[in-house]
Amino acid sequence: MAQTGVPFGEIEAVRNYLQIETAIDKPAREHPKRPIEGFLCKRSEVSGKRLWGLFAERYPDPDDFFAEHFVSNYCPLVFMDDGARNVTPDKLAASETKQLDAICDSHLRKCLLLLQPEFAVGVGAYAQDCLKRVCHSDTKLKGIAISKILHPSPASPAANRGWAQQATAQLKAAGIWK
Repeated sequence: MAQTGVPFGEIEAVRNYLQIETAIDKPAREHPKRPIEGFLCKRSEVSGKRLWGLFAERYPDPDDFFAEHFVSNYCPLVFMDDGARNVTPDKLAASETKQLDAICDSHLRKCLLLLQPEFAVGVGAYAQDCLKRVCHSDTKLKGIAISKILHPSPASPAANRGWAQQATAQLKAAGIWK
């Protein structure tokens, strides 16, 4: 995502499936061990390869996918430790997340109010918890059915055992896919 601006932004998926390729500007501050290279980046993003790979398999034409789906990051920021390892928002200190959560909750609320989806799916338990918090705090959003799919991260042992099949089963169980 840091390289392309697309959630789960595996370069090949963004370029070939989503058919997006554009110049990516560098931020004012970047980690010296993780420079922003945009579409020239050679690193693969396994989570994105899994997520977009599943969607591309089920919906070969991305227009068909986006006719019924929308993908957004709860927190479209990247945090890294000194060693350039990703630090997810749920791993930040509580004192650091209060203001961040307020901003991200507000953005999520606006997206949901605009889109008025029947279903909202958290990619992982953290995202599902954020959806629940936002939807349960706004009467206009209480009718949205909230579920989750397993996060596709290779850091998750469960995701390394047939992630696509598990995510598909979860989407079917939630009534989203037939």
